[in-house]
Amino acid sequence: MTLEKADDQAIKSKDSKKEKTDWAGEAKSIGLLLLAVLAFHSLVAKPFYIPSVSMMPGLLVGDRLIVSKYAYGWSWASPTFHVLPRMEGRLFGSLPERGDIVILTPKDQSSDYIKRVIGLPGDTLELRGGQVFLNGVAVEQEAQPDLQLPIDANAPCGSREFPGLRGTNAAGDAICSLPIVRETLPNGVSYDIIDLGPQMTDDVEPVIIPEGFVYLLGDNRDLSADSRVASPLGLNGTIPWENIGGRAEFITFSLDGTTSLNPISWFTSFRSGRAGTSLRPDRDDSAAE
Repeated sequence: MTLEKADDQAIKSKDSKKEKTDWAGEAKSIGLLLLAVLAFHSLVAKPFYIPSVSMMPGLLVGDRLIVSKYAYGWSWASPTFHVLPRMEGRLFGSLPERGDIVILTPKDQSSDYIKRVIGLPGDTLELRGGQVFLNGVAVEQEAQPDLQLPIDANAPCGSREFPGLRGTNAAGDAICSLPIVRETLPNGVSYDIIDLGPQMTDDVEPVIIPEGFVYLLGDNRDLSADSRVASPLGLNGTIPWENIGGRAEFITFSLDGTTSLNPISWFTSFRSGRAGTSLRPDRDDSAAE
């Protein structure tokens, strides 16, 4: 064999070794990447999709937001897929503040809900005619001008949820005219709620919130299966703090429900003005308890 042929065979041998894929190594790398993503979702932050009207007017169906997982420490509810057995307590735990919007997993359920923290351990909470009372003191409520919410596929202003509230604005656009009340908690946190008038859930007998529990309400007070609602879909009273999986931080983007297979709709379906909206409530420290 000549020297040139020997060199050619050596080069081919090297090339064949280079082309051989280390499938075990590739699988390991992909597995480690998936574990890193899962760990980030479970321990740091994850995206969340708003599927219902229970937190209107602040959150609309189609909103995508970021939930921080570390805000109150970690519990069995923190992992993305809730694979841990249900246990009491939290690691590096702290209680949420009044007015925080939280993600939680209700008792005997596996799906996540989103609600606002109203009552904390030791509080006596009741509702009279739709007004919250904390420790015998009425939570301040102030009527606001109706919210003229544009109607779209994800905000249809249906006759079942919002009877008689569909109309048009001065420009002739279809809108949902929502009655708004500004509620201010004892710690100075303020936010808007929707009050559709007298409902069965407007009155709740006084509840003493136990240690390690919180009381949660939806901002769309008359269309929220929250702590007031005793049903398979409701929260059935106070919720253990370890059932809270994180705190809602801000809206990343929002879709109006018109997305289709047409790539153009991937851009035209974005609602303007919602991306980047903070979900940390307004607070007047001068009014803090």
